[in-house]
Amino acid sequence: MKGLLSFIFSVTYLFAASQISNTKIFTVDDFINQVKQFHPVARQASLLVDKASAELLAAKGLFDPTINFDASKKTFDGKNYYYYTNPEIKVPLPIGDIKTGIENNGGTYLNSEESYGKTSYLGLEIPLAKGLILDKRRATLQQAKILKNQSEQEKLKMLNDLLLNAYTNYWQWAGANELFNIYTKYVQISTDRLRLVRLATKNGDRSAMDTLEAFTQLQNIEMMQTEALMKLNSAAIEVSNFLWLQNDSAYQLPENNIPDIEQFNGNNTNFISLNDIIGNAMLTNPNLQTYNFKLQYLEVERKLKKQNLLPTFNAKANLLNKDYAVFNGVNTAFFENNYKWGIDFKMPIFLREARGDYAKAKIKIAETSLDLKQKKWEVENKIRNYFSEYTLLQKQFQIAQASYNNYNTIYKNELLKFINGESSLFLVNSREIKTLEILQKNIELKVKLLKAKYAISWAAGLLK
Repeated sequence: MKGLLSFIFSVTYLFAASQISNTKIFTVDDFINQVKQFHPVARQASLLVDKASAELLAAKGLFDPTINFDASKKTFDGKNYYYYTNPEIKVPLPIGDIKTGIENNGGTYLNSEESYGKTSYLGLEIPLAKGLILDKRRATLQQAKILKNQSEQEKLKMLNDLLLNAYTNYWQWAGANELFNIYTKYVQISTDRLRLVRLATKNGDRSAMDTLEAFTQLQNIEMMQTEALMKLNSAAIEVSNFLWLQNDSAYQLPENNIPDIEQFNGNNTNFISLNDIIGNAMLTNPNLQTYNFKLQYLEVERKLKKQNLLPTFNAKANLLNKDYAVFNGVNTAFFENNYKWGIDFKMPIFLREARGDYAKAKIKIAETSLDLKQKKWEVENKIRNYFSEYTLLQKQFQIAQASYNNYNTIYKNELLKFINGESSLFLVNSREIKTLEILQKNIELKVKLLKAKYAISWAAGLLK
């Protein structure tokens, strides 16, 4: 047993020595910046935005001008039946399409509807009922823009969840490191006390039982230190889960890196009022904003479905001319004698499909609106819950700090009495253990306090 304890003490002492020499403070800001830049979840969040941008680009492609070329020729039994050549440019407009092209037709059996020889034309086709306010092409573009904005909120949502876990693990690591340092300090105090008690026992000033009492206290604190070391190693590994490099490779937290204990022990209690936090959450929380963009997306769909209640009524007009100059010799008389026009009309009698689709679109909006109201209430209650927890933890922490100050005063007084021969080592050890227990409680409360603080920001959607 004695050999095992000596081995454990040697390991913890070497670990403490390595921590003291050549240490590097890994601040929480550096840690979070690295997580936001290189963590796979953060990279995936950025890819969501890139994907939505690609979808938007594809939707804009529906308005790209197109070049068409149609040519055919038939020769049979030595006869030139027909030849037909028609290059055309078609330009989609916000409403309708415009097209222009040239034709070169000929042959013995050319279709009578086709113009013989070289001609040119400029045409326009626009909807006058269904598709005038909104059509599939414009709806797709509008929805793609909404999805692009929604992807930004999805990115913030993923980062919000990721950063809560990152902050939580960092402060757990900081708390474990602080606890280990405290036990290491008290191991040294107990070691020095044991040495002095042994010297006093040799000189006849103390009994042999005092030596055993001091040694038992050292063993007890060494066991606490070893347990704290295990928690520290585990916390460091958890922090390592968030450490990635630019080349998408993970790495372990370097042994000489230590958390920012000064910030851990600092005052992190500054908060705006609860109502202000809730107000900000209602405006900026990515979960709520996602629902708002869903409603915008569904509203575009509803408008499109409403267009289907109207009949298809399209008007087409073409300006025609000889040769390849469509505007050559254009005047009033020319417009009266060189044109081609037409209409396209279609309307289902009962409109059952259109009415059904429109009703479903309105129901989707109603369902999503109810989901949004429920989500708002959930977010508000989460904020209230974490804020209440944070407030109560603050009070607990203040009580624990005051309790530590009192226990530490009692401990120091008992130690002074022991030095003056007015107290026993048993009482000193008891006071010391109680002081260590309340110190551990303080650290645990500090970690909980920081976790509750970041949980408030997480519930409000403010971790970015």
